[in-house]
Amino acid sequence: MCDELSEKDNADYFQKKGMTRREFNIRSTGAAIAMMLPAVADAADVVEQEVVVKTPDGMADCYFVHPAEGTHAAVIVWPDIMGIRTSFRMIGSRLAASGYSVLVVNPYYRTAKGPVIADGESFSNPEVRERLMPHARSLSPETCISDGRAFVAFLDQQPSVDTSRKIGTIGYCMTGSYTMRLAAAMPERIGAGGSFHGGGLATNDDDSPHLLIPQMKAGFLIAIAANDDEKDPEAKVLLRQAFDSAGIDAEIEVYKDTLHGWCPPDSVVYNEVQAERAWSRLLALFERELA
Repeated sequence: MCDELSEKDNADYFQKKGMTRREFNIRSTGAAIAMMLPAVADAADVVEQEVVVKTPDGMADCYFVHPAEGTHAAVIVWPDIMGIRTSFRMIGSRLAASGYSVLVVNPYYRTAKGPVIADGESFSNPEVRERLMPHARSLSPETCISDGRAFVAFLDQQPSVDTSRKIGTIGYCMTGSYTMRLAAAMPERIGAGGSFHGGGLATNDDDSPHLLIPQMKAGFLIAIAANDDEKDPEAKVLLRQAFDSAGIDAEIEVYKDTLHGWCPPDSVVYNEVQAERAWSRLLALFERELA
């Protein structure tokens, strides 16, 4: 998960590349401005809108995007620790263009409406980290489930959603675990989950997400950053054992030469080649499990 240690890894990486701290900060500031995702082949025309979803704790502002015609499997997108922003709207739109009805959620709706950082701001900035942490602390495994149930209920009411098909969910950084928790809480509706550089998926805690795997009926993609694996190499082993014991299909892989946060296009450590490979595996998972 994003913390000061992962930011040190990032700084060390750029130093090895011969980049000064000033150049690193410039890259951090400009990353969101330059971000661009590759085009979708045979992309569907999409319709997008800002929506508000009623939850037990209030009204969650979200971004809803779906193909202009037909009904489709739904997907919930949980942003990383930096919250909902342009890059995650891009991710949602891209997924919709591939044929899904997508809800990109604001996990921080209890404490803030809309983005809590501006495009171009980075977690590498201590002031940004300090600003984000109170929002992150407003969340818990319990809010993940109560919010997730509300998001599923919203999606199941939308004309663009095919309710005969199961729902997918993807999470990044701290919300990688949310995909597992929701899949365990709603096995009848969640059919696929994807965690990208997710933190805390397999721990020694009594409420570790990997202990919930026997309750799931969803196929999974667990895409692990190389430096996260270096810090906790046992996590992938525990996950593999748990999924295999439960008889659940899961693709678990450490992505070579990646740093925590390599998937969102506005990340200073965005690795397009590996992010695209992980994206292709996600689409294969959804095509298989949400058909």
